[in-house]
Amino acid sequence: MKKTLLAATLLAVASMAHAEPNPAKKELINKLLQIQQPAVDITASALAEQPLLRLKQQVEAAVQFRVPPERREALGKEIQGDVKKYIDEARPLLRERANKLAPSTIGVLLDEKFTEDELRQLIALLESPVQRKFNQLGQELQKSLVDKLVADTKGQIEPKLKTLEQSIGKRLEAAAQPAK
Repeated sequence: MKKTLLAATLLAVASMAHAEPNPAKKELINKLLQIQQPAVDITASALAEQPLLRLKQQVEAAVQFRVPPERREALGKEIQGDVKKYIDEARPLLRERANKLAPSTIGVLLDEKFTEDELRQLIALLESPVQRKFNQLGQELQKSLVDKLVADTKGQIEPKLKTLEQSIGKRLEAAAQPAK
């Protein structure tokens, strides 16, 4: 009897831990998910593009060593078409899946980590005119910093980059020489 009571109690506690939030809290979570949808879309797009950085490096190296110079430009255009096709297919797929998974991932975390009152406060913050104005300035703020950073460090970075390019060039030339 005691084991049955204990099992029933444990089952009840476990089901409460995975229970749906109350309707008011669920509505707040859904509103936050809607507000955050652009961020989810950006994350999905970045995930689609991430493998392209490594692939680009590999392709550039292969083209440099395997493709005659007169064929490189045409090949580059063909590859750009392939990349565009990949992005056009992968980006919407990842966005769709990310938005479908958001409630069961982000939504669950919001439910676990925030009270109803905190969710209301968070929504008020995210929807505030000051927050919107700040978010709209995001790219301008970043550009301002990057422009100043580039101007301030150009004299220090360019020689280092030139040294790196020369070092890589020498290594490539040495590697391309027939073995003696």
